[in-house]
Amino acid sequence: MPTSLQSALAGLVLAAVVAMPALADGLKDEIAPVGKLRVAIAISPAGGAFWSTKAEAGYAGVPVDLGRELAAQLGVPVEYVVHQNSGQITDAASKGTWDVTWLPKDPDRETKMMFGPIYEVADATYIVKPGSNITNFATLDQVGVKVAAVNATTTMRGAIAHLRNAKVTGYQTYDEIFGLLKSGEIDAFALSRNQLNKMAQKIPGTRVLDETFKKTVTAVAVPLGHSQALAFVTKFMTEATTNGTLRKAYDNNGLKDSPIRTE
Repeated sequence: MPTSLQSALAGLVLAAVVAMPALADGLKDEIAPVGKLRVAIAISPAGGAFWSTKAEAGYAGVPVDLGRELAAQLGVPVEYVVHQNSGQITDAASKGTWDVTWLPKDPDRETKMMFGPIYEVADATYIVKPGSNITNFATLDQVGVKVAAVNATTTMRGAIAHLRNAKVTGYQTYDEIFGLLKSGEIDAFALSRNQLNKMAQKIPGTRVLDETFKKTVTAVAVPLGHSQALAFVTKFMTEATTNGTLRKAYDNNGLKDSPIRTE
């Protein structure tokens, strides 16, 4: 091999070696600017593909497991930034308090954060209070009917668009709405069918309506302008869906019978 060619190849290899740490550092500066990966989560007793739960040793949930694995790949510690609902996570997207999250996606949120691959598609419907005469959407959508939703969420926006006569009111926490439904102070609660089925098991006499008013999609997200972070989490989620990481996160969090649904 000519000396000039050997020198050129050696130069390219050296440039690549030097560039790799620089690229890694650039990614870490964007995705973990404080030296740890701050994962935004929302807490409810029901858990699920989006919601996390408070556990004795900290937190549990699909986003919790995915955040831990993502941090391990980056080689940084993980910290969970707790919110009461996805609306609060959205409101904090521009404040620099979290680095990555997994939450329901809709056009409003796409103006406030950048989304990667969808990993969950859920049917949104309503659960009605114990003893209610409401059996379908037609009997639900009546003047005087009180419908609750978690405040500033994609499900709340969907319920407001869906119902012409019933009044939709937003509340901050799942727990608060649970109590109102159990006591009969509200007529119905809008949420994903899987979550509502779990709620129905805890409040005898409630009924989950058969119809679906919205498909809610859940995806990984990063703050606006974090293009390197988005590329990294997109690759992570694509691999997690095929290599069993996502399936394991589902299985570890009470979702063994739930299929992974992508767009």
